[in-house]
Amino acid sequence: MNICIEKGRVLDPKNGLDKVCNIYTSKGFIVSVGRKPTGFEAKKTIDASGQIVMPGLVDLSARLREPGGHGKANIASETKAAAAGGITTLCVPPDTDPIIDTPAVVELIHQRAERSGKAKVFCLGALTHELGSERLAEMYSLKEAGCLGVSNAMVPIKNTEVMRRAMEYAVTCDMTVFIQPEDPWLGGGSMHEGAYSTRMGLPPIPETAETVAIARDLLLIEATGVRAHFMRLSSARSVELIRDARKRGMSVTADVSIHQLHFTDRDVEDYNSLCHVKPPFRHHSDREKLLAGIMDSTITVICSDHQPHDSDKKTAPFSATEPGVSALDLILPMAFQLVDMKGADLNKLILSMTAAPAEILGLESGSLTVDAAADICIFDPEKVWKVTEKSLVSDGKNTPALGWEMKGKVTHTILNGKLVYKNNESK
Repeated sequence: MNICIEKGRVLDPKNGLDKVCNIYTSKGFIVSVGRKPTGFEAKKTIDASGQIVMPGLVDLSARLREPGGHGKANIASETKAAAAGGITTLCVPPDTDPIIDTPAVVELIHQRAERSGKAKVFCLGALTHELGSERLAEMYSLKEAGCLGVSNAMVPIKNTEVMRRAMEYAVTCDMTVFIQPEDPWLGGGSMHEGAYSTRMGLPPIPETAETVAIARDLLLIEATGVRAHFMRLSSARSVELIRDARKRGMSVTADVSIHQLHFTDRDVEDYNSLCHVKPPFRHHSDREKLLAGIMDSTITVICSDHQPHDSDKKTAPFSATEPGVSALDLILPMAFQLVDMKGADLNKLILSMTAAPAEILGLESGSLTVDAAADICIFDPEKVWKVTEKSLVSDGKNTPALGWEMKGKVTHTILNGKLVYKNNESK
């Protein structure tokens, strides 16, 4: 279908584009930005006046609870939520059930995502067999099946020799290793170590649980030459370690989840289990340094770290609840809040959710380049709405933002030139 998106403010940080103009798509691809192609006849015209037209978001980490989930959320429901959030590409960590350590599991996920048709879904393969941290997974077979990297998800590899061998194998396969940094002996608590954890009597997680793991793995990365990406940073000291490594020319990148840029350990004060996440929300000074890391490109990616849970998983005593936040619906409006509240650079934020994660995954997406796939998000920055369980499309309603009045909402999402989401109130 030929689509014309007209009169919108087109923001494409990868191509340095920020102007009001039209975008034309045909047969699933972008055919022109600005001038109408000769002979082009639009079958559908979208009036984007007063709205922002940007590349579809690329999310580095979203758990879709399939295969193996026992709640309501699944690939169909969560890719629908992704479309409602302006996300056109998702990357799934390997801690599904069964684990993504065989080509068969990769194929299953790809088939179900294709059947849903709401977003492109890619996988990270397991770094070790069944995430057991002992025997290396068959990385080459996983790459052949379509995995874009390897990770041990949230299971720390205690044995340094195993980690070194895994990195060496990843180098031979030309695969990026995605690392969730946590020292297993320091990371057994449930909230940030500080005044609030002491006052509340909750088992703490010190920042050294993260920084000790980063320091070890940076040495191994330097020794092996592997391409590595650190996931879900939460502390100011972690940002410093990554900044130093990048200045020394090491092939490392890092991301932060959107909720780490909004919440702190103070939000846990009333034992709010919706704030139970791993890594934990830390001190407000850590939050400010994480945002500064985005602004100076030390941290190159913002992800959703989407983890939908049924309500019963969040109704036990704080430490006994499941960690994680539902975020697909909210990543973009929460990013825009950082512009209004913190003066963050809008182009940097959009880059961190589009072209930057696409580059880490080795994908040619995240931009509005002519001849690229027509994966497009249209966002109304002035739309005011309230975050409620009903307003969230995801089957996971577990977000500490419940009750917030949010400014900014996705109105249309286009995937491969097909309209896969339209807000009922949009033009």
